[in-house]
Amino acid sequence: MQEYKTRQRRLLTEYLSRHPDEKLSVKQIAAALAGEGISLSAVYRNLSALENSGMVKKCGIKGGREVFYQYMDIQQCREHLHLSCKKCGKIFHLNTKDSDAFVNVIAGSEGFVVDKVKTIIYGTCRECQE
Repeated sequence: MQEYKTRQRRLLTEYLSRHPDEKLSVKQIAAALAGEGISLSAVYRNLSALENSGMVKKCGIKGGREVFYQYMDIQQCREHLHLSCKKCGKIFHLNTKDSDAFVNVIAGSEGFVVDKVKTIIYGTCRECQE
């Protein structure tokens, strides 16, 4: 049974790693992996474990009930703050220079250390403002 769970988690992780800048719903993920014999309940269980390990980030869109997941276990994500559009749900990386400047200002003025991996700044993206 453990091998089956490992296979499911590996397939899920491989799928998510191919979509690092996308928020994906459980239904989207399950549909994409249905051909691999991974059930909806297995997707939920594995996403929960991956969230606890920091490999995925769970978030929602304001006013919506659906939950989305984004793959985070890549070095690029660990070096950036994330911006999330409240309207379309897209997640963007704030470039490293600006991320570092923001974190340093907060640390200097407030004495507060920001966890870049777990921090999301919510607002409205350029496309949704138009």
